Amino acid sequence: MTKTKLDLLVRAIGKKWLWVQAALAFAFLYLPILILIIYSFNASRFNAVWRGFTLDWYRSLFSNAGATIATSSSAGIWTALNNSLLIAAISTVLATVFGTMIALALERFHFPGRKAVEALLFLPIIMPEITIGISLLVFFTLVFRIVENLTGIRLNLGLPTVIIGHVVFNISFVTITVRARLAELDPQLEQAAFDLGANEWRTFWRITLPLIWPAIFSAALLALTLSLDDFVVTFFTTGVGSMTLPLFVYGLIKFSVTPAINAISTLMLLASLLLVVSSLKVQKN
Repeated sequence: MTKTKLDLLVRAIGKKWLWVQAALAFAFLYLPILILIIYSFNASRFNAVWRGFTLDWYRSLFSNAGATIATSSSAGIWTALNNSLLIAAISTVLATVFGTMIALALERFHFPGRKAVEALLFLPIIMPEITIGISLLVFFTLVFRIVENLTGIRLNLGLPTVIIGHVVFNISFVTITVRARLAELDPQLEQAAFDLGANEWRTFWRITLPLIWPAIFSAALLALTLSLDDFVVTFFTTGVGSMTLPLFVYGLIKFSVTPAINAISTLMLLASLLLVVSSLKVQKN
């Protein structure tokens, strides 16, 4: 075999090996998820044995007729889902409004401490979630103690504290997404509005907001997804009666991993994928 043929053979093997490596990497990432989805249709109560195809676990989730799901009822799942949706909706609105305002301030104005604010915005992204959760728990405990000493009113952890916790880490994602869009925006468009007599408020509503709206919507969907999926921060800031769906699923896993948990996880996965795809599509447009 000549040297040229040997080089071509090595290149061909190298290309095929790269495809094999990529296939193994994707299989390592997504094969467990695929197995989870398949076993959500398992007729058996145990994941280890496949007893045939069934939709009973999904029917139990939507029937709300007292069907037994593992160690809890479907009513508990819907209560947890309602809490998750309520927390995600409120925290998304608040984080989107505050994050957009911060992005506008950082991109359009120069003020003392601007660099420090920019640096602080990245902290919730790079900081471990468990650190955020513990710090919020310490903060709420301290504030509740001060309020009780001053007013005699005793406050406890609950839905409001979870919402505050979700707003804390969502603001950074919203600010970065909206600011990236503002950086691409041609400032001459706003300057032209000023030259035509529009004030700052009118320029914002008629020029700036329509142009950055896709980024705001995309950031809101991203914040909604992160809030629905969050477990760590919620675990440290939740209280009695504020169980969310991720915490509920975690509680079921303590006993056993059943097809019911697989069904809940599959629905959460589909909802998250839908939100992420919608966010990417809006951002692309």
